[in-house]
Amino acid sequence: MKVLFIGGTGIISSACSALLLERGAELYLLNRGQSSQGPSGRAVPQGAHVLHGDVRDPASLKSALGEHTFDVVVNWVAFTPEHIETDLEVFRGRTRQYVFISSASAYQTPPAALPVTESTPLSNPFWQYSRDKIACEDRLTRAYREEGFPVTVVRPSHTYDQTLLPMDGGYTVVDRMRKGKPVIVHGDGTSLWVLTNHRDFAVGFVGLLGNPHALGEAVQITSDELLSWNQIFDMVAQAAGTTARKVHIPSDRIAAFDPEWGAGLLGDKAHSMIFDNTKVKRLVPEYRATIPFHRGAEEIMAWYDADPARQVVDGTLDRQMDDLIAAYQGAFPAGEV
Repeated sequence: MKVLFIGGTGIISSACSALLLERGAELYLLNRGQSSQGPSGRAVPQGAHVLHGDVRDPASLKSALGEHTFDVVVNWVAFTPEHIETDLEVFRGRTRQYVFISSASAYQTPPAALPVTESTPLSNPFWQYSRDKIACEDRLTRAYREEGFPVTVVRPSHTYDQTLLPMDGGYTVVDRMRKGKPVIVHGDGTSLWVLTNHRDFAVGFVGLLGNPHALGEAVQITSDELLSWNQIFDMVAQAAGTTARKVHIPSDRIAAFDPEWGAGLLGDKAHSMIFDNTKVKRLVPEYRATIPFHRGAEEIMAWYDADPARQVVDGTLDRQMDDLIAAYQGAFPAGEV
């Protein structure tokens, strides 16, 4: 296969790039830089061809593509309908399959029924990011129905690599754990969540590329492991060689204190999400998530501990967390938090 990734060095896409090359695909990556690294700082994988162009500039994009045509084009960095219009203009007649990376946060929030399947309604009143992804899907569905544009929609949920801690605040939270300071867990910490290792995701994703049964379809790719947020914090703490002193604060209280943090909670993480992966397993029979998060957490902490420069603490956020905990605990008599 001849495949173009717009992006390709990110948390999710880096594993997909590696697997495609391992399986003998001819992989092209489009980015704006002139270095051996993508915008994420991850190295462009050996064996990939790099095309230099700006995906936000149609003229630059067309110039970079030249006369190339592709079996598959994957846009990892399309977020608004305007981005989709550019891709429709550029890739009509140039690819046999166009893959849009949507988001599981586009599903009805909170979900009316579990498990979530690809037929669960798309509706998220809390998070603009998700509403933009829904609008992108709507435009691509219309293009498929009206003109046969060969689209496949992929909906990842929370997918991680060794660089990504799952909680808001990243390493700042781990630093608090290691110093014995309390850490904030939204709600009562019992809502269920799914964390998918990017290497597992890549197996399902690569199996959809060039797959004629995936055309016109939306497919979610997640792990089948269910974890509460209390378990997630405890697994990270254990991998970090410490314990988590958890303070549970309702998501709406967090949103009132920090609207941006709250949007990601109310629009996504605050609600239990259980996914039915029957569809991807039918389309890609080899797909099975095999990396449990406790192993993933060990990989994450090994990466952070391998280089102290990676252990970045956001002092402003750290103080905000102290303030939020103090304000919340101060609103209740002793023993009621």
